[in-house]
Amino acid sequence: MLAPAGPAAAEIARGTWLMTGVFTVVWLGVLLLLWRALRRRTAAETPHRPERMIVWGGVVLPVVVVAALLVYGTLSSARVTGVGETADAVVEVTARQWQWHFRYRDADDRVIGESIDELVMPRGRMVEFRITSEDVIHSFWVPRLGGKIDAIPGRVNTLRLRADRDTPMRGQCAEFCGLDHARMVFPVRVVEPADLAGWLESRAPRPADEPPSADAPAGRAPPRHGASEDVL
Repeated sequence: MLAPAGPAAAEIARGTWLMTGVFTVVWLGVLLLLWRALRRRTAAETPHRPERMIVWGGVVLPVVVVAALLVYGTLSSARVTGVGETADAVVEVTARQWQWHFRYRDADDRVIGESIDELVMPRGRMVEFRITSEDVIHSFWVPRLGGKIDAIPGRVNTLRLRADRDTPMRGQCAEFCGLDHARMVFPVRVVEPADLAGWLESRAPRPADEPPSADAPAGRAPPRHGASEDVL
């Protein structure tokens, strides 16, 4: 999270450092006031009109700090979620216990590629993720690219992310979803846009009656139904 690889994650990291700095200053100010109160020896050292300290420190300061952070968060939310950005690619994300299924769609909304537990993104391009779930609530999160968003059965949530670096990174489920929740991780590969087209060709969906080829993408088998489901 502190090594962002995209604009959304960079905005989150910037906000994190900003809040850390502001509240560190506030914390030091509180410690200074505490130190002054503890070292006071006589009643003569009591502050003149102490109600001013209560008003400024207990009312004005918190209102100003919280209001400033609220304004900053509101202004930066569009950059975090990608609202208003034009998507260059669309990936449909379906979560299930305990697996991630990615379907890559073209401009005509046709599925042109699929992958299981592996996400591939074009570098420098805005990708719109349409996220849902088949069973329970999951949470889609790639820490180095942006914030998390829930995958909810019967609902499609939208998140736009852009990867500006081809550094290795990992995505994961950030919502406890069952006994094998820790298995719901997936590598994220960032490739050049020209290389993505060739990768999608090898992952094009096949007819149901056509056996998979020897070079079909490997992935974990679909979740087994049995004891785990009974427990859940």
